[in-house]
Amino acid sequence: SGSPTDFLKGVVGKRVVVRLTSGVDYRGVLSCLDGYMNIALEQTEEHVNGRVINRYGDAFIRGNNGVLIPSQPEP
Repeated sequence: SGSPTDFLKGVVGKRVVVRLTSGVDYRGVLSCLDGYMNIALEQTEEHVNGRVINRYGDAFIRGNNGVLIPSQPEP
């Protein structure tokens, strides 16, 4: 029952899903984020309708485009 800031600090370095307002999902390892909720991911995959469309080494997502960051269980 911590704060949102505590949650976000706890998921840095873990696999996450960032869903954009367009409905596209980006899945990868959360590298860092800032006060504007800009997100940097590593080992990133772009998913559309549940299918992998692209793979990127690193990706940067502007904070006003992402709508959620659920953590994924570790493999």
